[in-house]
Amino acid sequence: MRWIHSLSWTIVILMVVTLGLAPYKPEPHILEKLTMLFNGELAKPIDIFDLFLHGMPWLLLILKTYTLLGKQSQE
Repeated sequence: MRWIHSLSWTIVILMVVTLGLAPYKPEPHILEKLTMLFNGELAKPIDIFDLFLHGMPWLLLILKTYTLLGKQSQE
């Protein structure tokens, strides 16, 4: 998990704002894909790839936050 610590917060947040939310209209792509997932409509390989692609920045943000909070609780 050291590579997550090496990522700067600026880069991770920039990834979330750009790739994680793009395209912005009519709704962020990640919300569309998550809705499809929860409705059981996520079946096409391109949709699964889109979920992975647009979800990865969010996952990095969650992991970086989790490791930071875990590191602070140990001190």
